[in-house]
Amino acid sequence: MNDIFDNTIICKDCNREMRKVQFLKNGFTFRAVQCVKCGQKIIHPGDKVEYEHYMHLRGKTYSVKLRMVGNSYAVSIPREIVNFINEQNKIMDELVSLSFERMGKISLIFDKMTEDEENKANGNEREKSKIINNKD
Repeated sequence: MNDIFDNTIICKDCNREMRKVQFLKNGFTFRAVQCVKCGQKIIHPGDKVEYEHYMHLRGKTYSVKLRMVGNSYAVSIPREIVNFINEQNKIMDELVSLSFERMGKISLIFDKMTEDEENKANGNEREKSKIINNKD
């Protein structure tokens, strides 16, 4: 199936060809086209749907079990979260990073985001939406 972004897209305001760009928001990379004159941006519809799914999952709170397995403890991660992460990164059966951030909070990190990318993703909204890659 062809992707709509494989075609030339013209800005409705300026009547100029829009350029392909990628930008980062909340750690999520979007494909888009942007007008070089007025800055109008059109986000890829597939990325928009995936982001809405991500925001829906992010807003949920789960009660999960903590079990003793040998000399360690295991936590059950809900299938819908694992499926979403696997669709994005194809990372199942790989090592993940676990950190004890503070009393009462443990984090699992599934991707290998650099420290700079993570700081930008955790910064203010303006920094999150900046262009990271231009493609002609």
